[in-house]
Amino acid sequence: MASPHAPAPTGTPLDPAQLIAEARKAFFVMFGFLCLVWATQLVNWLLDGRMAMMHGIRPHDVDSLGYLLTAPFLHLNWQHLEGNSGPLFVFGFLAAYRGVRKFLGLTALLVVTSGMAVWLFQSGDTVTVGASGVIFGYFGYVVLRGLFDRNLIDSLIGLVMGASFAYLLTTALPGTPGVSWLAHLGGLAGGLLGAWIFRDRRPKPAAALSGGGDTPSLPGPGDEPGRRPGKKSGQLPAGSASPRADLLKELDDLGL
Repeated sequence: MASPHAPAPTGTPLDPAQLIAEARKAFFVMFGFLCLVWATQLVNWLLDGRMAMMHGIRPHDVDSLGYLLTAPFLHLNWQHLEGNSGPLFVFGFLAAYRGVRKFLGLTALLVVTSGMAVWLFQSGDTVTVGASGVIFGYFGYVVLRGLFDRNLIDSLIGLVMGASFAYLLTTALPGTPGVSWLAHLGGLAGGLLGAWIFRDRRPKPAAALSGGGDTPSLPGPGDEPGRRPGKKSGQLPAGSASPRADLLKELDDLGL
């Protein structure tokens, strides 16, 4: 028998205690993430912004591919970081509260999709840093997740977040000066894709057992000639799915 504190299998809805535990973990994960980002900006500030310039994404530069992993932690200045911190925590928490493991996989996907959109399609001699691409990915994931999971609460959360922050989508289109709309668009596409990749996969119902798979046994003292071995009078063959068969089996197990 499974322990009451054991994690639910993939696709199994979390009970309230598990949901609260996952939400608590999500809170501390996002709090730790923000602390790391702010500590990184402090170092960047002490270095007069050189850290962001050295470890940001440079389009079409093979040597900067590894900086896809560092760019989301770096920001140009304190105003840039302050503008990203609130949405990062809110959308990150909503993306993580039903499973931190799934959230970490989603984050890795968003880092790649937002960063590669910049690396492949950005033109000019630019350096791109910031967590906004990942934020857009969390936003897209939160909006669409409930539909793929067929979860009413998540669908309502997605509807509210989508209606409240739809204006963000304008910065995922060309034309906003000083903003990497390609990072936003790549992150958003990654979030929508992640909602499908990391959807809950409910287990298929087990097939009913057939009577032909019974293991034969020798006749017992209570068996009558002409009946199947091991079956008492009134007991239906194995594999019967009728309620009456289940009731008779229970009575037989009790010796009645």
